[in-house]
Amino acid sequence: MTGRRRLGLIAAGSTLLAAAPISSIFESWTWLAQCILAVGFVAGAALGARTLRFPVWAQALSMIVVLLLALTWMFPSGHEVLIPTPRTFEHFGDLFTQAGQDTRQYAVPVPDRQGLLFVTVLGIGAVAIAVDLLTVVARRPALAGLPMLAIYSVPVAVYVDDVPVLPFIIGAFGFLWLLVSDHVDRVRRFGRRFTGDGRDVDVWEPSPLAAAGRRLGVIGVAAAVLLPLLVPTISGGLLSQLTQSGSGISQNGTGAGGGGRINLFAALSGQLTQTGVTDLVKVTTNDPDPYYLRFGVADQLTTQGFGSRPPSGQPLDRGLPDPRVNPDVRYPQYHATVEVSDNLRQNMLPVYSNTVKVNDAGGGWSFDRNQQVIYSTRNTTKGKKYSFDYVRAQYSPQLLRQSPPLPDGSPLLNAYTATPPDATVDNLVKRLTANIRNPYDKVRALYNYFAKDNGFSYSLTTQPAGSSSEIASFLQNKVGYCQQYAAALAWMVREAGIPARVAFGFTKGNDRDGTTYTLTNRNAHAWTEVYFDGFGWVPFDATPASGVVGSSRAAYAPDVDAPTPAATGPTAGALPGAVPSGGPSAGDLPQRGQGDLGGSDLGGTGAEVTSTKGLWSVGIAALILALLLVPALRRLLVRRRRHAATAPSAPPAVVSSAGAPDLVVTATSTRAREDAHAAWDELLDTMTDFRIPVDPSETPRVTAQRLIKDAILQTSPAEGATLLGSAEERARYARKPLQGAELTSALTQVRKGLARSANRRTRIAAVIMPPSVLLRWRLALAEGNTRLMAAGGRFGEKLARFSPRRLLPHRNR
Repeated sequence: MTGRRRLGLIAAGSTLLAAAPISSIFESWTWLAQCILAVGFVAGAALGARTLRFPVWAQALSMIVVLLLALTWMFPSGHEVLIPTPRTFEHFGDLFTQAGQDTRQYAVPVPDRQGLLFVTVLGIGAVAIAVDLLTVVARRPALAGLPMLAIYSVPVAVYVDDVPVLPFIIGAFGFLWLLVSDHVDRVRRFGRRFTGDGRDVDVWEPSPLAAAGRRLGVIGVAAAVLLPLLVPTISGGLLSQLTQSGSGISQNGTGAGGGGRINLFAALSGQLTQTGVTDLVKVTTNDPDPYYLRFGVADQLTTQGFGSRPPSGQPLDRGLPDPRVNPDVRYPQYHATVEVSDNLRQNMLPVYSNTVKVNDAGGGWSFDRNQQVIYSTRNTTKGKKYSFDYVRAQYSPQLLRQSPPLPDGSPLLNAYTATPPDATVDNLVKRLTANIRNPYDKVRALYNYFAKDNGFSYSLTTQPAGSSSEIASFLQNKVGYCQQYAAALAWMVREAGIPARVAFGFTKGNDRDGTTYTLTNRNAHAWTEVYFDGFGWVPFDATPASGVVGSSRAAYAPDVDAPTPAATGPTAGALPGAVPSGGPSAGDLPQRGQGDLGGSDLGGTGAEVTSTKGLWSVGIAALILALLLVPALRRLLVRRRRHAATAPSAPPAVVSSAGAPDLVVTATSTRAREDAHAAWDELLDTMTDFRIPVDPSETPRVTAQRLIKDAILQTSPAEGATLLGSAEERARYARKPLQGAELTSALTQVRKGLARSANRRTRIAAVIMPPSVLLRWRLALAEGNTRLMAAGGRFGEKLARFSPRRLLPHRNR
């Protein structure tokens, strides 16, 4: 196989390695199988075109055509037989549209949606073509890193400050593999290498320049991985999961998640697990009974649940709109101070609803009028302390019944009432709201349906959906946690023609010190917000109050499971939480083993459990450290084996040799020669470790003398080097070789002398990364590669000699 064809295959392999970061986007590995097929087809087309000596434009065209055929085969429209038709391209356009919608509706990791898979395979295939042309045709492999970098930009756009490290390392080594392979191919095309003394150098044998390049490559990858861990990060997206110190984790990617942020996706199915408690927020307020601390909303409804979309608005320093829009509603004003711990790193400020002023938040924060959230694209909430003023709208059932239906064509109706078709939801909503005309009464009828008397209960695990939809499964099984209740109520309210969405935040919890509430990951919560004309967005919490620590209820949305009805006086209509109606308050409910957006049993201690992410980090660091110590361990074992070989096995007899100190002579010549050779091999490896050149053409005595001179060895180290040289020389040429314990002592003295004369960097490298071990590994790898290539060549020759005609009977007739 020629160099260009080999480079084409390596370019394809490097592209697949560079695609490793995509693994953090999808739930399964379907995308990888499809990408392997697509890239394999592209590489095969390039290999065939170059074998047939097609011109460059034909090579590029063949790869594009094959990629198009692969996409047609993997994503058919149903109107073609492998060959694309106009309907095929229309189908591709629909997949593009679907992918755009999915990116706004799904949280990572995303399921195997056809649109997202199509875009991924198309992108990876296009990158494979670009990398092949840049590497093989243009011979610019360094430029091939740009399309590879485009792949890595995908998870960067999603996990802004929490990008997985391992996929980046895999992709980086794929790029380095491409560069090294191009270098080797250039050397092969140039000719044979040789040293200054005329010795041939194999193409895979390391050279000083190549060694420097490899070191720079490894240092570059290590710096790219380690430096971000030391530099403060900026704010990122909302698609990660909060995994700090035992936060709630949902198996479908919802609830609390990673990177110190909370994922704004309310799923209609899933499971919550938890390993501990982490303090996230401390809020101090003069409100006697505060409602839920709020920071985000989800208003994009799919069959899986409600997803969020990026907020947009104006800078916070321009002021906030006045939420006091209805003169019939009382709006008492309160003040709150929030301290966010280092464990919560999201780009949305937790505040109470109807905030009118924010102080000490700093620059870079904006307010989204539609979502009513304060967000930033540059900052996070980590360690932030700020205060704000807010008003509490005091609603009552009588006031909310005054809200008229929104007129047809209202933007709010178009934006917040769209629902996927589902017969179960349609029939249930029609039955519950039959003969009801008032919007508030419709919402109350739907809200009252989620009661214990109707079979609903709180659980951290939903039941399998089976053949039905997830919303239908929840409404039939009637088991779930806050995400299911909030999403189901919002869906049903939308089906009734009333705008609704899901809000995210924290309950009051039960850790209270005077007017200060400490909120943990177990207090994360989701509820429903319904829009009433003339009142704005009004919260409804359909989750069973008995399952939520710090839940709040009010007369217009009472606890439907309470044993006695709530009072309905004028003052009972305060914002949920102002006048409880049977729901547990902060002091009523003890800290349960399970929180609403996560929770595992705390064992009654309340102590924090070691972070799983921290344990993984320690484990990975220990593994890397162990791998780095493998060369040092290998060198130590070899040295011990050689030292053991030079130890005397019988009482020695001392003889005298002119010009040399007394030496020990063994009775067995064969053993003596082996011991001398082992000591000499150890000396040569020691010289290699301390960067002393080794010349195989020199005699042992000349090598020992040069070692003494170059390393400036004195007294005992010099005598030891002379002894080792004499022992090896006698073992090679003399009839009576020399051997004894003095050889081991001489090796120790020489090593100490080299360590004293070497600089600190060389001494550290000789211990941690012994060059002798690395050189032996590189030579073994090169030899194995040569043998493999030779075996492949012999196999190819045998295939070339084989002819199927020989299997035909009477072929000579």
